[in-house]
Amino acid sequence: MFRLLIVDDDPGTLVFLQALLTAQGQTVDAAPDGATALELAGQNDYDLALLDINLPDWDGLDLLERLSEIQPRMSAVMITGQSSAETAIKALRRGALDYLPKPLDNDEVRLTVDRLLELKRLRAENTELRQQLHARFAPDNLVGSGRAMARVLDLARKVAPFDTGVLLTGESGTGKGLLARTIHHNSPRAEGPFVSVNCAAIPETLLESELFGHKKGAFTGAHRDKPGFFAQAQGGTLLLDEIGELPVGLQVKLLEAVQEKRIVPLGSTTPRRVDLRLLAATNRDLAVDVESGRFRQDLYFRLNVIQIHLPPLRERTEDIAPLAKHFLARISARLAKPLAGISPEALDRLTSHYWPGNVRELENVIERAVVMAEGEWVGPSDLPDQVGLPPTKADLSPAGTGFRNLGLKAAVAAFEKRFVQERLEANQGDKEKTAAQLGINLATLYRKLKGGPA
Repeated sequence: MFRLLIVDDDPGTLVFLQALLTAQGQTVDAAPDGATALELAGQNDYDLALLDINLPDWDGLDLLERLSEIQPRMSAVMITGQSSAETAIKALRRGALDYLPKPLDNDEVRLTVDRLLELKRLRAENTELRQQLHARFAPDNLVGSGRAMARVLDLARKVAPFDTGVLLTGESGTGKGLLARTIHHNSPRAEGPFVSVNCAAIPETLLESELFGHKKGAFTGAHRDKPGFFAQAQGGTLLLDEIGELPVGLQVKLLEAVQEKRIVPLGSTTPRRVDLRLLAATNRDLAVDVESGRFRQDLYFRLNVIQIHLPPLRERTEDIAPLAKHFLARISARLAKPLAGISPEALDRLTSHYWPGNVRELENVIERAVVMAEGEWVGPSDLPDQVGLPPTKADLSPAGTGFRNLGLKAAVAAFEKRFVQERLEANQGDKEKTAAQLGINLATLYRKLKGGPA
């Protein structure tokens, strides 16, 4: 329900409008002059005011400005017996959204008021959604308490205000897309669109058209003009995910678009200016691709002004428990299945898991656990069987997701953990015998089973 203010010195008009709009379900206050209107505006919040342009004590347009100062979020419609274009223009220039000529028509009043109140509702809804987005993507809301994520978030805060090139690196599932959105929503372009493109998911034959757009008739099947992702991101941010999969031939055109801030749609000879921020993300080592000739060096340097590397989850085990609890709260609320928490035994298994799929895998595991849980707590039996087991050979192979970007220290720890686990299984779980065979004490054995250093 909305609250409306009607200001008119004609008693008949006041009665008519108050009855008409009250019947529409609105709360309506009436004022016969400007002084009463100002008094009411000081006591109540109004969504819409209908103001007569000729009042005994105020010029209606001057009253509009004064009311707007008191209630800047209030919309206004002017009522006038002088339905000239000049009067309408003056009213619109002074802040009115529309005007109604006398004699008033029932349907016209209803339609005008309904349209403006719907517009106000949509604007309020849009503002609320934007506030929710800003709150969701505030850097402080990214879960991660360890030093590694602290460095990531510090870099994100520093680069967000500037339209400089940022390259986000890290394994699949580490949260590069979420970090890109965070940078966007904390930048001056936050009110503009955020467009994310997975370069690996689009066939090479269509990639140029999808990025830069095309004109009608540019190729078989191009039946109309189509804007590309660059045009869709105008005024906002464009994330090119999996940038390392971009064909070399298209890298030249991307470099020109980045450097010259212009694109040429397929089938056109006219360059089009673009105003956007470009972010790039990859799970590849682009420096290695540059050396092999797979990726252009000039484009690499243009994109990689600042690099933010998201470490894999196994290298920031201190973040696993907070992330798991965060996902539990969010998913249990979404599934309307409230749970008290995650048991210590389940948390131990989660913390010791290798997480080849990183944060994305953890989220999926917690969703499964919420569905499977029969009590108030998520227990070990609610987790998939493989959670907490040593990494598989596929995980640690050169083609494995986990091994591709693994540091030397983490790789040694992972191999040791698997080796110790296999020896322990061969000894049927006898830890003392296993430690003696390996020439280490029991404390070291436990640390190695958790993937830690000796």
